[in-house]
Amino acid sequence: MTGMEENSTDAPALSDEGGDWGAASEAADNPPKRVPTTGSHIQEAKAVSTSQGNATDPGTVSGVPEPRAGQFPGSEAELPAAAPAIAIPEDTAAAPNRKRPKRGERRLQILQALAVMLEAPQADRVTTAALAAKLSVSEAALYRHFASKAQMFEGLIEFIEQTVFGLINQIRETEAKSVKQIRDIADMLLSFAETNPGMTRVLVGDALVTEHDRLQDRINQLIDRLEVSIKQCYRDAITQELLPIDTDPSTRSAILIAFVQGKWLRYAKSGFQKRPLEGIERQLHGILF
Repeated sequence: MTGMEENSTDAPALSDEGGDWGAASEAADNPPKRVPTTGSHIQEAKAVSTSQGNATDPGTVSGVPEPRAGQFPGSEAELPAAAPAIAIPEDTAAAPNRKRPKRGERRLQILQALAVMLEAPQADRVTTAALAAKLSVSEAALYRHFASKAQMFEGLIEFIEQTVFGLINQIRETEAKSVKQIRDIADMLLSFAETNPGMTRVLVGDALVTEHDRLQDRINQLIDRLEVSIKQCYRDAITQELLPIDTDPSTRSAILIAFVQGKWLRYAKSGFQKRPLEGIERQLHGILF
C-alpha cells in the first residue's frame, strides 16, 4: 500500500479542489473557512457561507448545493432545511470518455462517501469494500489515496477540529462578553452535531469501536481542548466581573462539556431522533452559571 498522495473567517469545509488534512497529507489544497453570517453565533453552525461550487468537469462531484457552516459536504442532516444527498460520481473507468479526477478530488470523494455512510443510524462497521462499492471503485483505488482506513477517519476528525476550533476562535474574537461566549460555544457544538449526524458518531466514539485506538485517543484530546477553551471563557468572565469571584472555572467547564457529550450521545443512540438543540435554551440557563 502506498501512503496518501493528495491530500480560517469561514468555517472550514472540504471543496472540490481537495482539503487540508494536516498530518494525513500536505499535498492537497487548503480549504476555506466559513464566517458567521449574523451577530448571533448560534447561527454559525447552521448558516452556510461556503459553496461546493458548480463543478462541470467530468469526474468531479457535481451538483452539490452549498453546505451549512460547520457541515461536512455530503451530510443529509436537516437544520432546519434538508440538505440534498451528495452526488457520488462513478469510477472513471466506467466511462472511457470521462477525464481523470483532478488532484485531490478522489480523496474528497472518499471522505464524503465515508461521512454519508456513517449517517445510517444502525449502520454496521464501515468496511473498505463497502466504501469502494459506494464509489464504484476498487479497494486498491482507495489505498492510492489513503494508506489505511484509519487515515480516512483521521481526515474526518481533522475536519471536526478545524470547524469547531475555527468557530470558537471567531466567537471569542467577535463577542466581547465572556458569558455570551460560553453560551454561543455550547450552542455551536450542539448545532454542529445536529447538522452532521455521521460526525456525531465519530465524536461519541460509536463509529470508532472497531478501529485503531489512536482514533479514540485523538477524539479524547479534542474533548480536552474544548474543555480548556471553555474554562478560559469562565476565567475571563470572572475577570470581567460578569461572574462571582468564587466561580470555579474547572468545575463549570467540566459540567458543560459533560452536558454537550450527553446530548451528542443521546442523539447518536436514538437513531438521530433526539435532537441536540431540543429544549436547549432552558437547559443551558439551568447549568451554565
